[in-house]
Amino acid sequence: MAFEGLSSRLQEITRKLKGKARITEEDLKEVLREVKLALLEADVNYKIVKEFVKVIEEKALGADVLKSLTPGQQVIKIVKDELVSLLGGEGSKINFTPNPPTVIMLIGLQGSGKTTTAGKLANLIRKQGKKPLLVACDVYRPAAIKQLQVIGKQLDIPVYTNEETKDVCIIAKQAISQAISKLNDVIIIDTAGRLQIDEALMQELKNLKLHVKPHEILLVVDAMTGQDAVNIADSFNQALGIDGIVLTKLDGDTRGGAALSVKKITGRPIKFIATGEKLNDMEVFYPDRMASRILGMGDVLSIIEKAEETFDLEETAKLEKKLKKQGFDLEDYLTQLRQMKKMGSFSSILKMIPGFNKLKDVEIDEKEFVRIEAMICSMTAEERRNPKILNGSRRLRIAKGSGTTVEQINKFMKSFEMTQKMMKDMTSNKGMMRKMMKNMNMEDLKDFKM
Repeated sequence: MAFEGLSSRLQEITRKLKGKARITEEDLKEVLREVKLALLEADVNYKIVKEFVKVIEEKALGADVLKSLTPGQQVIKIVKDELVSLLGGEGSKINFTPNPPTVIMLIGLQGSGKTTTAGKLANLIRKQGKKPLLVACDVYRPAAIKQLQVIGKQLDIPVYTNEETKDVCIIAKQAISQAISKLNDVIIIDTAGRLQIDEALMQELKNLKLHVKPHEILLVVDAMTGQDAVNIADSFNQALGIDGIVLTKLDGDTRGGAALSVKKITGRPIKFIATGEKLNDMEVFYPDRMASRILGMGDVLSIIEKAEETFDLEETAKLEKKLKKQGFDLEDYLTQLRQMKKMGSFSSILKMIPGFNKLKDVEIDEKEFVRIEAMICSMTAEERRNPKILNGSRRLRIAKGSGTTVEQINKFMKSFEMTQKMMKDMTSNKGMMRKMMKNMNMEDLKDFKM
C-alpha cells in the first residue's frame, strides 16, 4: 500500500505530539529530525525534505506555537498543511473544453501503464456523464492496439484504430473526425512509449501535439520507479509542457516518494492515481485527502464518493423500508455485500476510516467474503428469506454446494444473527449509533478479525 512506511512513522510522531501538554524547542528539533528521516526513507528528494522541514520549523517557532495551550495539535496542523502543499495544494481536474471534443493525450515511457490508464481514465470520465473515445496511437509495441481494443470491449467504450498507417498524426485526426460525427465529447489518445527517453520519441510526440493541439497532455508515470519517476516527469515537462500527471501502481509502492516529490520538481499537479489492477481502480487525486490518509486522519469523503458511485439508490431505498419494518434477511445481506465489493477491497476502505489505520493487528480476510457469497448462493430463496429453517441437513447441503464446511456455515450464521440484532437495535433506537460510536474503544478492536 502506498505511503505505508511513511504513514506509520508520521502517525507515531503525531501520536507522541498529541500526548504532550508542553513542547520545547529541543522537542521540536527531535520531532523534525524524525520527520526528516521518515521522508528520506520514503524516497523523497533530499532538497524537498530539507525545505519541508525548514518551513515547519519556521512556522512552529514564528507563531509562538510552542507557548500555546495545545502545542502538539498546532504542530500536527502545520505538518498536515505543509504535506498538503507538498502534494499539490488543491485538487486539479481535467479542464473540459466548452466546444467538444476534449482531446487528452497520454504520454510516458514503455511499461508505465499508459494503455491500461487510457481505459481506466475513459471509465472514470464516463461516470461524469461524458462519452469517451479511445484512440490507438501506439503503433510500435506488439499487441498494443489489440490490448486497447480488449479494454474497450470490457468497458463497452469505442476504440478507433487504423493499422494501415504508422503516421500517428493521421490516425489522431481521423479519430477526431469520427468523434465529431459519433458525438463523442472526449478523446483519449494512447501514444507509444520507449524504454527510455530518446529524441525520436520526443519528436513524434511534439509532431502529434502540433497537429492535434490536445487540451490536456497527461504524463503517465510508474510510481514504483521512485526518484526516476520524478526525473522522467521533469524531462517530459521540459520537452513537451505537460498539464498533469497520472501516477500508476501506487498500490505497489510502499514508500510514495514520487508522489511527494513530483509536483514540487515539475510544477505540474498529480491529477489521477491508479490504486489497483482493475479497470475501476482509478481516483481523482486530492492532496488534502491523501495527507489525511498519510497522517492517519482517515478519508471519509472518498468513502462517501465511492458509495455514491457504486450503491444502487433504488436497492438502498428498499432496504431502508425493510429495516423500518425490522426485516433484514440473507437476500439483503448478499445485495449489500456485492455493492460493498464494488467499492474496492475491504482493507482499503477500512484504512480510510479515522482510527482504523492505527490498528496494526486488524486482519481482513478478503477470501472470507467470497466464501460467504458462495454460501448464500447455495441456499434456496426460502432459506435466504427465512434463515431459521436452516437445520443440520440443510446446512450440510449448503456446505457441499459452496465448497465450505458445516462449521463455517455455523460461524457465518452466528455472525449474521448478530448483524440482524444490530440492525433491529439501530432502527428501534435512533440514538443507538451515536452511543455506539461514543463508547467505542479502539483497544477492544486490536484483535479484530473478519
